[in-house]
Amino acid sequence: MSVIYGVNPVIEAMRGRKRPVERIGIALGVRIARYDELMREAKAARVAIVRQPTTALDRAAGGRNHQGVIAWVGAARFASLAEVVARMPERRLAVLLDGVEDPHNLGAIIRTALAAGAHGVVIPERRAAGLTDTVARSSAGALAHLPVAKVTNLARTMEELKEAGYWLVGLDEHADKRYTEVDYTSPTAIVMGGEDGMHELTRKRCDFVVSLPTTGPVKSLNVSVATGVVLFEALRQRQKR
Repeated sequence: MSVIYGVNPVIEAMRGRKRPVERIGIALGVRIARYDELMREAKAARVAIVRQPTTALDRAAGGRNHQGVIAWVGAARFASLAEVVARMPERRLAVLLDGVEDPHNLGAIIRTALAAGAHGVVIPERRAAGLTDTVARSSAGALAHLPVAKVTNLARTMEELKEAGYWLVGLDEHADKRYTEVDYTSPTAIVMGGEDGMHELTRKRCDFVVSLPTTGPVKSLNVSVATGVVLFEALRQRQKR
């Protein structure tokens, strides 16, 4: 069992029901933000609440800022690729990650993907961060709402998505085509490499490979930031249409 701390992550964990919340600890004598909302969600999810000294919550959170609220939760569950695809509407949008091993980046991508209207994230079995507490915290509650599928072979999964009608758009800083020159209004999977970029096998399976124009001496962006830029371009095009 692990812990989630902070008001928003705890509330979203109860709402999403993706990780079983065993109990919630609230610090004695501390003013809790969104207290009534927290109580309603706990009652709806039938989660027990215990009052504890702040020092006890400090120990459970490893000294991190818990805002007076901690939840003890079970492990996060990976979805299957079929579950991710099944929940998508006609204009499907997914994010495929090739080697994103930093849990902070994965959590930030999940958070951004949910905000931009994506319907799922797919990661490979190897060279990928797991659904850890760090990922859950970095997602700011989004992990409770967006399915994340783990697949054995990412290249094979890309072929399966193509057969299902997806266009695969990969991001590479050396590509000639700009990310705004692609149509994202059809079913689309955005393919992002890790800190070292996409593998060549992954790159070859993309229908389009695009780049983000940058200025200044640093030419590449953090993978979570770059993913957000492309996702919100897809959202802009879809809303315009």
